[in-house]
Amino acid sequence: MIFRLIATALFAIALFTSASAQKPDLATIARSSGTPDIPGLKMVWLSPWGDVAKAHPWRNIIVHQTEGPVGSARGGAEAQFRNPTRRGVMVWVETDGTVYWAVADHLVPTHTDGADRNDNKYIDNSKTYHQVNKDTSIGVEFAGNYPDVTRGPTEAQVAAWRILVKVLRARYDIPLDRVYAHNWIDFKDARYCEGCALAKMAREWGE
Repeated sequence: MIFRLIATALFAIALFTSASAQKPDLATIARSSGTPDIPGLKMVWLSPWGDVAKAHPWRNIIVHQTEGPVGSARGGAEAQFRNPTRRGVMVWVETDGTVYWAVADHLVPTHTDGADRNDNKYIDNSKTYHQVNKDTSIGVEFAGNYPDVTRGPTEAQVAAWRILVKVLRARYDIPLDRVYAHNWIDFKDARYCEGCALAKMAREWGE
């Protein structure tokens, strides 16, 4: 009886080890195609991933915040899906942490104001001025700071961002120091610093 219990336990451990070994890591998932399940993220795939080798050569990530109300991320993402190059972004994040992938990654949405900030207020803008723009940068929009634009991201958004930024960086091989807040590269609304808290978090979290 004892030997049977030991054998059963060993078999269970072997199965668990085998399953763990076969489970792809985040970097592997990030380089895949289709609509993969990403552990820790609730993804709504309006546009599935294509072959990453055929994606636009993204070099930066820009964090945006929209003044839309709670629930507006879905509407923004759906409008972006219907017109991919309109003013907007590739990825939208709702207040409950749901991530909407709106645009195929070989297309270029219109976002940023041309990276016209050059006062070095937040970062060294000699590396961003007219360089960190729509043609080089993935935009991620966090919804829900209406009517108080100074309201920060929700806990669910922060939790989603912790994973999402790793996925984006792994998929497109983007260095950590190329995650930017919109306010760091453009002159924006003086009432608050758009995207600053989220971009700072990403850099502080590290690799």
